[in-house]
Amino acid sequence: MSFRLSRRMTALAAALAIAVAAPLAVAGNAGADAPARTAAQPAGDIVDTAIAAGNFKTLVAAVQAAGLADTLKGPGPFTVFAPTDAAFAALPAGTVENLLKPENRDQLVAILTYHVVPGRVTAAQAATLDSAKTVQGGELDIDAANGGVTIDGANVVTADIAASNGVIHVVDKVLLPN
Repeated sequence: MSFRLSRRMTALAAALAIAVAAPLAVAGNAGADAPARTAAQPAGDIVDTAIAAGNFKTLVAAVQAAGLADTLKGPGPFTVFAPTDAAFAALPAGTVENLLKPENRDQLVAILTYHVVPGRVTAAQAATLDSAKTVQGGELDIDAANGGVTIDGANVVTADIAASNGVIHVVDKVLLPN
């Protein structure tokens, strides 16, 4: 399937290409939704890595519907807080289907870009930050207390999944911008 970048996506790609990463803390322990890859096992780009993991089918479908696949396959680097299929399934009935409709593309783009921080930010970086600015423009609240990390209330269940153009941190909840 081929996706052309709209003016908005082209601007997003340009912004991502020149953005400087804000360090943030990400740590966590592997959960049942954890994919098999780790930072020690380099992978393809963000999209290919998510596809290979097998538990991000809904996220990948949403990225494609939003026209962001080419951007997230681009040079990056990107840090993606990736909700699992189970996280999307926990949304109210009909939410995902509604967001995937063409008329809701702007809302879908806003939600997905809220899951992306510019730059390659690993768990080893700056474990003391309490927020990070997203590509969408909002701020993610980060809490690194009691041996775990939450991002806007979502638990990081697996950190540092390496991709050729960034890193994925698996979260157990879909993050919604305010």
